[in-house]
Amino acid sequence: MLRYLPFLLILALWIYAFIDCLNTPEEEVRHLPKVVWVLIVLLFGEVLIGPIAWLVAGKNRPAHAGAGGGAGGGSPAGRRQQQWVAPDDNPEFLKSLKDENKKDESLLKDWEADLRRREEELRREKEEGSGDAKE
Repeated sequence: MLRYLPFLLILALWIYAFIDCLNTPEEEVRHLPKVVWVLIVLLFGEVLIGPIAWLVAGKNRPAHAGAGGGAGGGSPAGRRQQQWVAPDDNPEFLKSLKDENKKDESLLKDWEADLRRREEELRREKEEGSGDAKE
């Protein structure tokens, strides 16, 4: 079983590079047109030259927050933009929840007013119907 492992790893890298190349937008492809990169990955995938060339030189890859060699890595402005914020700490998300809540409350008030109006109409109809039955 272990003798098949290198072939499976090569195949997995080949497939990954091919799909990554296909899904990459044209403006993120470097050095060559996207179609040429797809052909390189397909034609030279068996010997790993194509997939490795694509992964190393073919695509613009964003710098990670930890990249840059230092403990902080990168500029503080760059880290601020890439930093994920939990929804309950994100003021924009909380504001959107409040806006949605206000919309829901106004809709609920409208429904309640409509329900009261319909109930009142039904009561009047019952009273008129019972008044006609007595006469």
